[in-house]
Amino acid sequence: MSFPGAGLAKGLAVTLRTMTRKSVTAQYPDTQPVLPPRSRGVIALLEENCTVCMLCARECPDWCIYIDSHKETLPAADPNARARTRNVLDRFAIDFSLCMYCGICIEVCPFDALFWSPEFEYAETDIHELTHEREKLREWMWTVPAPPALDPAAEEPKEIAAARKAADKLAAAAAVAPDEKGDDA
Repeated sequence: MSFPGAGLAKGLAVTLRTMTRKSVTAQYPDTQPVLPPRSRGVIALLEENCTVCMLCARECPDWCIYIDSHKETLPAADPNARARTRNVLDRFAIDFSLCMYCGICIEVCPFDALFWSPEFEYAETDIHELTHEREKLREWMWTVPAPPALDPAAEEPKEIAAARKAADKLAAAAAVAPDEKGDDA
């Protein structure tokens, strides 16, 4: 059975305990914060993987991704084949003053060209300088942490399991085929 005002007394006790402890404040520029492993800082670009498919720019709800490209004709490897064309990236920029860090661009990229970097110190004095070009996005690529290790207790992905099953069937069929030829001779 509790007496009237017991909740108030508990609250005041917590307040008094907190007031008597020394506060611990990490002085930011001198002491870097410890970030969680999946923290979102900025978006980094791996140019080699970008095929200029424009999915990231089309799916961006803020329209903060700017991509320019041109087509290049590659000569045919075989004299009877036709020449191929491919897109070449000229400009890839992200306006971080517009970006809301939703990560849709990273999720829709089919070629793994965009990644989250934990970098968060990119403040500028002028808002126009928050549009970062591909050179700066490339620099941030080197700060992207390695993906976490796979869980050894997790079940095997369906695609790999199906491929392994097909390979086992082919190996079993190949093992049976020489035995049959040996019996006939």
